[in-house]
Amino acid sequence: MKVGCPKELLADEKRVAMTPDSARQLIKLGYECVVETGAGQDAGFADALYEEAGVTIAKTAASLWKQSDIVVKVRGVIKKEEKHLRADLTVISLFWPGQNADLLDSFKAAGANAIAMDMVPRISRAQKMDALSSMANIAGYRAVIEAGNQFGRFFTGQITAAGKVPPAKVLVIGAGVAGLAAIGTATSLGAIVRAFDVRPEVAEQIESMGADFLMLEFEEDGSGEGGYAKPASSEFIEKEMALFRQQAPEIDIVITTALIPGRPAPKLWPAEMVALMKPGSVVVDLAAEQGGNCDLTVPNQVVTSDNGVTIVGYTDFPSRMASQSSTLYATNIRHMLDDLTPEKDGQVTINMEDDVIRGATVVHAGEITYPPPAPKVQAIGKAPAPEKPPELTPEEKAAQEAAAHRKAGRQQIGLLVGGGLFMLLVGAYAPASFMQHFIVFALSCFVGFQVIWNVSHALHTPLMAVTNAISGIIILGALLQIGSSNGIVMILASISVLIATINIVGGFMVTRRMLAMFQKS
Repeated sequence: MKVGCPKELLADEKRVAMTPDSARQLIKLGYECVVETGAGQDAGFADALYEEAGVTIAKTAASLWKQSDIVVKVRGVIKKEEKHLRADLTVISLFWPGQNADLLDSFKAAGANAIAMDMVPRISRAQKMDALSSMANIAGYRAVIEAGNQFGRFFTGQITAAGKVPPAKVLVIGAGVAGLAAIGTATSLGAIVRAFDVRPEVAEQIESMGADFLMLEFEEDGSGEGGYAKPASSEFIEKEMALFRQQAPEIDIVITTALIPGRPAPKLWPAEMVALMKPGSVVVDLAAEQGGNCDLTVPNQVVTSDNGVTIVGYTDFPSRMASQSSTLYATNIRHMLDDLTPEKDGQVTINMEDDVIRGATVVHAGEITYPPPAPKVQAIGKAPAPEKPPELTPEEKAAQEAAAHRKAGRQQIGLLVGGGLFMLLVGAYAPASFMQHFIVFALSCFVGFQVIWNVSHALHTPLMAVTNAISGIIILGALLQIGSSNGIVMILASISVLIATINIVGGFMVTRRMLAMFQKS
């Protein structure tokens, strides 16, 4: 079979679905590769590089579509390309089937197969094919770069001879792949970053990247299927808007990334929020292609509000880094074809029993198969809830407590008796000089250990508590020996006190510095 890659026809789309490296891997799978001339030019892949990789160059798009059994694209098939659809053709691209019902009907009428890279289920096995994540990662990074291009100041704070520059304050709404990439980039540039997401489980990820998670005091889990967010209730949205009203006057840059699969982008930053922002502030809307998270977003344009806020509505963030995004997307495509070719013989097998292939296939054998059923393997497995022990009656609780007291009493009596017998045995046969030192040793162990061990772990780690307890034993023993008439014993005891004190005090100081690293300023 031949895998063809035409040149993208949409304006400003510079990505290509096949790179020379991915073509080499497809050839190893048994495929012949064809690329339309100039398809990879804007992404930095000249025709000569494809020819070196063993790829055939098609002079026109029509000839490429005619000779290809499989066509790989970045963008979905547009009206101009629908005439090339036929019954023996499989097209792999980003389709957005929820928003393009007419396109699915065209594939059904032609009998062609459509595999949507944006419908790959989010399960562990499918991560290598997750084009949305790979593109979102680039979009999040590029969003911060574009924000910096429109913003009139540094991200990081600076103190110069000419004056003090405060750090930029960035708010990221939505902590998916794009949001986390934006957080990481803004943090690395020195900005003060805050982030919000309806899914409480992402709070730890946000904070681990150095950003502050804006907690909403409202009990509602916004987690949806496959790790995406789900539509929120009206009460939740009201609380959310109140939180944003508090943040809007302080924030310099807002980056919105919220998307709900199969639905228009939710309006999270309405016009009233823009009106509250300072002149010179920037809003970057990564959901512009799906309607935008901001009321004032204009797709593919940069607009300025009446109060001087810049709203960036680009829909081609990954395309602005065409070489990198093409490499990642072509790798996603290659992995998809790898799974579609179980025998590695260059023959596609669309196995509708496979969770990944079934989820991504939106049209098959003349039938629309969108939406797919839920995958048999969930994206996030939930551990079974532990069985609650049966509640005890007051009588049973009292009986248990009495039994515990009796057991503890027997243990204490046993220790006292055993210790007493041991001391009598030692006292009967040991010389008097040994007993003097032995008593000092026993007291040092008991008192020193108890004193240091009972210090709160907020002041030192459990491991350091053990070392400090040992140092406490040494100190107490040395103090008892420091008044010895023997000069050597006195010197050794003094050195012991000094070293053990350094260990304890130094341990507390180091631990204090370590704990301060995790405290919020």
